[in-house]
Amino acid sequence: MRTSLDGAALAGIAHRLSEVDTARVARYPGDAAGRQPVHTCYVPADQVVGDVAEAWGAAALAAIEEHAPDPAAFAGLFGLPGELAEAVHAKVVAKLRLEPVEDLRIDFEDGYGVRPDADEDADALRCADLVAGWPVPPPWVGLRFKSFDTPELFARGVRTLDLFVTALGRAPVLTFPKVTDVAQVAALVDVLGLLESHLGLAEGALRFEIQVETTQSIVDSEGRLAVPRFLEAGRGRVSGLHFGTYDYTAACGLPAAEQHLAHPACDFARHVMQVSAAGTGVRLSDGSSNVLPVGNRDAVTEAWRTHYTLVLRSLANGFHQGWDMHPAQLVTRYAANFVHHLESAPADAARLRAYVDSTGGGVLDEPATAQALASSLRRAVDCGALSSDEVRGLCGLSEVELDALGRREPL
Repeated sequence: MRTSLDGAALAGIAHRLSEVDTARVARYPGDAAGRQPVHTCYVPADQVVGDVAEAWGAAALAAIEEHAPDPAAFAGLFGLPGELAEAVHAKVVAKLRLEPVEDLRIDFEDGYGVRPDADEDADALRCADLVAGWPVPPPWVGLRFKSFDTPELFARGVRTLDLFVTALGRAPVLTFPKVTDVAQVAALVDVLGLLESHLGLAEGALRFEIQVETTQSIVDSEGRLAVPRFLEAGRGRVSGLHFGTYDYTAACGLPAAEQHLAHPACDFARHVMQVSAAGTGVRLSDGSSNVLPVGNRDAVTEAWRTHYTLVLRSLANGFHQGWDMHPAQLVTRYAANFVHHLESAPADAARLRAYVDSTGGGVLDEPATAQALASSLRRAVDCGALSSDEVRGLCGLSEVELDALGRREPL
């Protein structure tokens, strides 16, 4: 057949594109494998005593017993039909008994404040010893150290980090707050490399979450998006981006009454985080609600409704994790996650089964959508909304098969 384009010229163009493809795959490897926690519980370091996860679970169960002791109470609180309320109530109680806290962060920053060096040193060592001694720790445990905003804070933050990790002897989850410049990220990477070398940890073992809670962590001083540059400076160590509701909204000049997760200013920041992290394997977490479920029944139920609505909103927008600041918020964290998955699972499972069977049904899904459907069902299993057997009953697929579809691998 007769063509017009020269093969040698096309080969040169193809070679240039192959270099682009190689760079793209390195920068965008896809979603991180494995489970993601649905929340992070922040506890000031001086309040970390005994078994924190067990204590939070007991407090959350006590709140249910006092304010929502039966499925009818859940139905009234969250507007759920009776059968769904019964299932969610039972699953929340079971979750709080079995695994009340999925991710715990020991806070040496805002929740802890500035204290004498001797006190912070002692708390860092004490908390590390506690974590090392917990018979059944939460799946994820780590610390939030102080920011690098000033030389004094840098020195204090690095010392606490050093004391805690050295005493623990293994890699915890690290949270880096109030980042304002890419140089701070690069500095932390250097610190972690030195720490790994001295402790004999594998290179890259110490990874960290960046808290997006300053305006400079969204748009830098030269008008560029900051997050992509942060991730590049992190050299593969950045595991997550965690939104900081109140520091960010305050930095935007919002009045106190408008400082909440549903504000459009927060939506903009989250969209930037989402687009910047898409395909990189860096996971996203939404912020917190400072409306705590404490006081009389009216105050508790109103705070629960607020938190429940915000968690559902986060889930609908692709943020599968968020912060919890009080034990009773575990009730609505899990209730919202379970409702989200139980309501969507039947339709998701039917669409995924149709995709696997290539029948299509009334919706012709793309491979990317099938990946999202599989990932959603896997998240339902991970958090306890559904069992593996329940998911298999809905779509006929095992956890292994869901994982393969979630990675776009052939079955």
